[in-house]
Amino acid sequence: MVLLLFGPPGCGKGTQAERIADTFHIPAISTGDLLRGEVEAASALGKQVQATLASGAFVSDDLVTEILLKRLQRADCRTGFLLDGFPRTLEQAGTIDTFFAGAGVDPIAIHIDVPEEAITARITARRQCPKCRHIYNLISHRPIQGDQCDIDGSVLITRADDREDVIRARLRAYHELTGPAIDHYKRKNFFRNYFRINGAAMPEKVFEEIKAVLQAETVAQAR
Repeated sequence: MVLLLFGPPGCGKGTQAERIADTFHIPAISTGDLLRGEVEAASALGKQVQATLASGAFVSDDLVTEILLKRLQRADCRTGFLLDGFPRTLEQAGTIDTFFAGAGVDPIAIHIDVPEEAITARITARRQCPKCRHIYNLISHRPIQGDQCDIDGSVLITRADDREDVIRARLRAYHELTGPAIDHYKRKNFFRNYFRINGAAMPEKVFEEIKAVLQAETVAQAR
C-alpha cells in the first residue's frame, strides 16, 4: 500500500498519518520532518532549510526530492509507505510518478480538505514534542500533562512555521503550488484512486472515513 496524503497546512495530516501507519503497518514519511532533521543537524543545508521554512515558503523541488528518494530506499518502505506532504508541486508529482512507474506502484491519493477559516485556529494551537516529534493540538488533541509530551515528558514547543503570518503565506503557497498537483492525480486516475475526505470533522471521524476507503481499496486490490 502506497499512499499520497494531501491537505492544506493544519488539516490534520500529521495526526491521520500516524493513525494510518499504525493501523496498516506502513511508515509515514513526512517531508517536513525530513527537512527539520536537516535543520537540527545544524548543517549548511539545515541553515538554508530553516530560513526557507521560517519565511513560509517551500524548499526547492530538487532538494526535497533528493532527500525523499534517499529515504524511500530504506528497508521499511519495501512493503508500502505513506507520503505526508509530498508531492507539493506538479514538478514533484512528475518526479515521484517516474519512481512509482519504475517500481510498479499505483498510489492512492487521499485529500483531506478543510475550509480555510478553520486552518489558522488549528495551526496556532498546534504544539510538538522536540524529542519524539509527536504532534498535539490544544483544541482537538490536548496533552494530558498541560504543556508536556505524553510520551517522554518533554516540554512542548510551538514551531517557527506555526506563526499566524507564516500560516497565511503557507496557505497562499499551498493553493498556488499544490493545487495543480492534486488536480494532476484527479485527472491521471479519472478519480479512481483519488478520494476527498471532509477534514472539518473531528479527527476520529476523519480517520474512520479514511480507514473505510483504504480497507475497501485493499480488498479491491486483492481480487
